[in-house]
Amino acid sequence: MLYLDNHATTRADPRVVAEMLPYFSDQYGNSGSSGHRFGEAAHVAVEQARSQIAACLGAQAEEIVFTSGATESNNLAIRGVAQRQRRRGNHLVSVRSEHPAVLEPLASLARHKYEVTLLDIEAHPRPQAGRLDPQQVAAALRDDTLLVSVMLANNEIGVIQPLLEIGALCRQRDVLLHCDATQAVGKIPIDLKQLPVDLMSFSAHKIYGPKGVGGLFVRGANPRVRLEPQIRGGGQEAARRSGTLNAPGIVGLAKALAICVDEMPAESRRLTTLRDRLWEGLGQELGELQLCGPALDARDNQGQPLRLPGNLNLSFGDVDGEALVMAMGDLAVSSGATCASTHPGPSHVLLALGMGEDLARSSLRFGLGRFNSETDVDQAIEIVSSAVKKLRKLASS
Repeated sequence: MLYLDNHATTRADPRVVAEMLPYFSDQYGNSGSSGHRFGEAAHVAVEQARSQIAACLGAQAEEIVFTSGATESNNLAIRGVAQRQRRRGNHLVSVRSEHPAVLEPLASLARHKYEVTLLDIEAHPRPQAGRLDPQQVAAALRDDTLLVSVMLANNEIGVIQPLLEIGALCRQRDVLLHCDATQAVGKIPIDLKQLPVDLMSFSAHKIYGPKGVGGLFVRGANPRVRLEPQIRGGGQEAARRSGTLNAPGIVGLAKALAICVDEMPAESRRLTTLRDRLWEGLGQELGELQLCGPALDARDNQGQPLRLPGNLNLSFGDVDGEALVMAMGDLAVSSGATCASTHPGPSHVLLALGMGEDLARSSLRFGLGRFNSETDVDQAIEIVSSAVKKLRKLASS
């Protein structure tokens, strides 16, 4: 198997696994159990991990809430803000290209007398395709807007949104800003002392950590954010999220994030080189291809890349993406967002770009990661090119 689907999930780094193992076999206590060394050891490990994660993100330790992953974090952030009794209104703002873990909680709220505004993104094939214009956010804000939710980096087309500008607009109107940073944490620099978001979701399994654990940053001051709990029971996580903490997973999350932050500058350059090699190689073999999302060399207003370094999303035009995935055998890529794979049909993100169903259906998403090499890229070019040519030949016969 050749794995190029690192936006869906990542292989756990052996260094992360080694850090976790003692908390399965030796220090296996419940971190909520006081009075014996097993519980205390787990508690110490969890709190050390919390502090380490906070330091990596520019947050305070008490601002990190552990969850089962980014989907739960998104639900806790959105529903937790909306369902607080003391809130300023019933209006929420988000974007059409958000992950289903944001769009579906919003849709659920809309069925219960909340009003939701979904904003459009820059259309294909503009160089900044997928980007949200901050002025759209400014125009959407109202006196009764209680929350804006905008992802930092898109899981399908890799576009990085202007959260600095959007956050400044929200601050001017005293509106809370939630950010689904699942694809961004560990891949681009994040400093929550500078980034004006009030809630931020992230997950371990996107950064070479374990599945089933994630976190939610909840700003503790200026403003202090209060949430209505979505899971009740034992009062863990300062009563914001009940349930026995996954101590091994939390330790793994902290280790995975620390490695990503430490290796980020070199890894970003390496993945960008691999991504460009894949794009150029496929273009040479197959001719003109449709790039989904922003141009590979596009920059934001601060001169930073507008696309995640390991992301490449292509439309092959005259080839069905699902048929192409089947034809490629042991090459693991995605024909759409994996988390939305239970909803058949073209990608809602590509439709939001205005690409049309035919182009959307003929797309593939490549996610390059830590364990990919130049050899992998060259093999992928050969496999994809061969499959596309074969399908095109069948279609024309």
